[in-house]
Amino acid sequence: MADAAIRDQSELIQDVIRRRADEIPKTDTENDVEEVNIGARLHQLRKSRKLTLQDVSKVTGVSASAFSKIERNELSPTIGTLQRIAQGLGIELPALLNGQETVLGTYGRRSVNRAGAGNAHDTMTCANVLLCSDMRNKKMTPILTNVTARSPDEYSIWAKSEAEIFLMVVEGTLVVHSRLYEPLELKQGDSMYYDANSEHVWTSAGEANAKVLWVLVVP
Repeated sequence: MADAAIRDQSELIQDVIRRRADEIPKTDTENDVEEVNIGARLHQLRKSRKLTLQDVSKVTGVSASAFSKIERNELSPTIGTLQRIAQGLGIELPALLNGQETVLGTYGRRSVNRAGAGNAHDTMTCANVLLCSDMRNKKMTPILTNVTARSPDEYSIWAKSEAEIFLMVVEGTLVVHSRLYEPLELKQGDSMYYDANSEHVWTSAGEANAKVLWVLVVP
C-alpha cells in the first residue's frame, strides 16, 4: 500500500470557475453505475488549469507527492480527500468523478437515483456510490458506501476536510475511528453527525461489510 501522509491542513482557496450551461433541463435522470479513472481525470483537470503539482498542493492541502501518486493511480484517495481536491479546484465532487452534470431548473429541482444506479468510486477500504450526481450546485452530496476495511491500518491517509457529515448505518456494524475520540461502534439503524475537520476513518466489525448512507456537506 502506498505510503502517504497528509497532516497539515492548508487554506483551501476556491477559484470561481464559470461553467457553460448548454444542456437541456431534465427532471428525472437515471445513471448506470460507472467507474472513472480518477488519476487520469485529476491529471486532465490540473493540466487544463495550467497548475503545477506545487500549485495544486497549495489550493487543495494535498501534498504534491501524494497528488502525483493519485494521478498515477498509485494511491487510492478517500472521498474526504477527493472533496478537498474538488473544493480547491473549484469543482463539485460529482463533476470531479464523472465530468457530467445536468443543469436543472431553478425551482422545484429534483434528481432521481434508481436502485443500483449511481457514480461509483472504489478505494482499497470502501466501495462508494455517489447518488443523484447529475444535479448541479447542490448543497449536499449523498453517498452509499460499503466499508470493506477491518482495521484503521488499512488506510494510508486518514480523512480530514472542512465538511460536515451525517451518516446512518443501513446494514452491519460500523466503527468510527477518530483522533479525538475512542472508537465508536454503530449498529444498523444508528446515526451520527460530526465535523470532519479532525482525522477519522471507518471500519466494519464482523464478517459482513457495513453499508452506510451518508451525506457530505461543505460549508
